[in-house]
Amino acid sequence: MLSTFIDGSPEFVQALAKLQARGDSDLGRVEGVVREVLDAVRARGDEAVLAYVERFERRAPRSLVLRDFDGEGALGRLPAEARAALELAADRIRRFHEREREPGFSYSEDGVTLGLRVRPLARVGVYAPGGKARYPSSVLMSAVPAKVAGVTDVILATPLAGDASDDALLAAAYLSGITTILDAGGAQAIAAMAYGTASLPRVDKIVGPGNLYVACAKRMVYGAVAIDSIAGPSEILVVADETADARHVAADLLSQAEHDEDAYPLLLCTSADFARAVAAEVERQLSTLPKERTARTAVERQGAAFVVSGRDRLAEVADAVAAEHLSLQVAEPERLLERIGSAGAAFLGGLTPEAAGDYVAGPSHVLPTGGAVRFGSPLGVYDFVTRTSVLRYSAEALEGQGGAICALARLEGLEAHARAVEVRVRERE
Repeated sequence: MLSTFIDGSPEFVQALAKLQARGDSDLGRVEGVVREVLDAVRARGDEAVLAYVERFERRAPRSLVLRDFDGEGALGRLPAEARAALELAADRIRRFHEREREPGFSYSEDGVTLGLRVRPLARVGVYAPGGKARYPSSVLMSAVPAKVAGVTDVILATPLAGDASDDALLAAAYLSGITTILDAGGAQAIAAMAYGTASLPRVDKIVGPGNLYVACAKRMVYGAVAIDSIAGPSEILVVADETADARHVAADLLSQAEHDEDAYPLLLCTSADFARAVAAEVERQLSTLPKERTARTAVERQGAAFVVSGRDRLAEVADAVAAEHLSLQVAEPERLLERIGSAGAAFLGGLTPEAAGDYVAGPSHVLPTGGAVRFGSPLGVYDFVTRTSVLRYSAEALEGQGGAICALARLEGLEAHARAVEVRVRERE
């Protein structure tokens, strides 16, 4: 059952405070193992990656790196409905992210030309988990924005099964423009992409979610490469008023609860009676859910219903939670969203299920978790480019601004900075 907390009670305050601290991942307990893996892969390359694949994944890949993975053939082998759905998703994701392209700019004033040059990264690594579940959609959501940005070489790291169950993943890789597949998972895959091996060039950035070992490895290789974020369990906050349908709300909560036992299915509403109705619906729908055990565990461990009074508190508490997925099943959802600063993806109205965002809506479903939407953003084209400031001075402009430059340099005690200006200005005298 969903635990229910009434605004103003000590239990409400404690539950909300605990929820706000959910991003404090316990990475420390795996750091020793991850450091061992990173150091070994950095020193021994492919040999170490294969050794850790055998040790942790209990399998031996026929080929660690695949550049001809027959993704087109895999797409053709899929049932027609699945193939059409993947193609629709890829097309819609591409069309949305094409609107995120940055052209850069240039302008001149008073003899100074200034601008911003935007260029794509050369090589990107995309991590896609294996294990409990495999997500072709995450391959599309990570790799398509990179290709739209202009990244030439996109490497997918994922543990392959070596049978027909790989077809959906390989088809997604083909549709999204993946150029290479690294048949490995875990920290060893992150290390291989971050440092490079004899068979795999190092990447500039690693994106995509993974387990605790993957998250820890991404944090530890940051600096050698860029990363998107440290991903935690999936989460949804459904904000509901008297116009909401308890069946829809319960279905949306369970759509995230079935991801894994650590997911956060959260409800914020204005009525204790409605919270009870949603809890009853959750229980009813759980009874027929194939992943009942997983979803039930998530509901019992992290599930919560927060009951407040009025739209002002709905906005305040939603902003404090800073949810990865924010579902606004209220009257005039656009107006309420204007008052909520922190959300990864906002789903407006009762007819907009979070599942649409997971698959075919268009925006990438790779989002900050654990409250990181306070300072983070959804994965997008802007994650796969570098920006270069461009400056050019005319002689007249340097002479006109030289005095100010020298004054500021000497204010900071940096005489050589000032002289670097003066040596140029004096040459014109």
